[in-house]
Amino acid sequence: HLPFCALLYYILHALNVGSESKFSEFSMISVNVAWHLLELLKRTTVHGESNSALIIGPRGSGKTALLNHVLRELTEMKQVRENLLEVHLNGLLQTNDKVALKEITRQLHLENVVGDKVFGSFAENLAFLLEALRKGDRTSSCPVLFILDEFDLFVHHKNQTLLYNLFDISQSAQTPVTVIGLTCRQDILELLEKRVKSRFSHRQIYLTNSFDFKQYIRIFKEQLSLPAGFPDESFAQKWNKNVQHLSEDKTVQDMLQNLFHHTKDLRSLNLLLMLAVSNVNVHHPLITASDLHEASKQSRMDSKANIVHGLSVLEICLIIAMKHLNDVYEGEPFNFQMVYNEFQKFIQRKAHCMYNFEKPVVMKAFEHLLQLELVRPIERPSVRAQREYLLMKLLLDNNQIMDALQAYPNCPTDVKQWAASSLSWL
Repeated sequence: HLPFCALLYYILHALNVGSESKFSEFSMISVNVAWHLLELLKRTTVHGESNSALIIGPRGSGKTALLNHVLRELTEMKQVRENLLEVHLNGLLQTNDKVALKEITRQLHLENVVGDKVFGSFAENLAFLLEALRKGDRTSSCPVLFILDEFDLFVHHKNQTLLYNLFDISQSAQTPVTVIGLTCRQDILELLEKRVKSRFSHRQIYLTNSFDFKQYIRIFKEQLSLPAGFPDESFAQKWNKNVQHLSEDKTVQDMLQNLFHHTKDLRSLNLLLMLAVSNVNVHHPLITASDLHEASKQSRMDSKANIVHGLSVLEICLIIAMKHLNDVYEGEPFNFQMVYNEFQKFIQRKAHCMYNFEKPVVMKAFEHLLQLELVRPIERPSVRAQREYLLMKLLLDNNQIMDALQAYPNCPTDVKQWAASSLSWL
């Protein structure tokens, strides 16, 4: 028998590592799509043909899983494994062309080749890097695969220089280059400049989360079940039998259905299962329905509502005053003076439950809400602008406020009643 800590680690590891293979199985990626992408990359790596393509789909639809599966198939070919160079860029990390070029140089291991050379333009620098990859006989080049994750963020680079040069090189016959972009934006082509769009091959692969709830339950069971070769066979049988009972439990199915309707992204399901499995210990060896419900609450917890739980009663009152201003003026911006006046109306009506703070103290509380980003200014404040009259917008909706108040410890009853009232205190 394995020590229990090793067992728990094994389960957590299995949930994390096994997710990709099961993810790709149930994401309804057709064999034709994978074959098409594989052939596209083979034409680059084997025949030296340059290409470009976009993989488009919502988060969790299997874009990265599809690409990783194809790359594994590709690298099993000896000829490809020895020649193919991969460059992975991410729009969240490479925020401008200078950073992107530095990362390309690092991944191609050409830092020593570039040295202290000075280039006149981005295009010259990139062309030099690709020229440095030519083989000794200088008749052919190593094929390079550029993978641009969060592709839509590269569109916002100045003049789209990186995309222009990559697509331009992918059209030339000198260097075999394939550019693969992954994005969630369905309108991505509309964001490309005309000169960039003209150099793109317009190959687009669309993916969707098309599985139904029955398949979602099946994924839930397979993700949570222990494999047949698990060392402790008797425990594995108990565990898998318990998983089967959970999948048939009405309350668990209702909870999973809510998650399914909220998002089909299987990473959300994996997070839910990871949180539930983390409660397993020696005295609690099997997952229960209550573990899953508690994990569901944690995974879908509202971060802004959590911030509200830590505010003072005065700050809560200011948020309620802003809520009423939003209701009365139908979401129009407000300023501190309007919030202060609303707060004063409440104090005058319910003076026995709240201390009447001086205006500078109330201003300090208002500025704290601004620092917590629960309130934001409509425009950047100028040096001469009076703080009391800067137009603001509340970043909480009514449901978030009311839910946070229900969980707020020792909140005065009059404050809750003020928040629940449909009209401002006049």
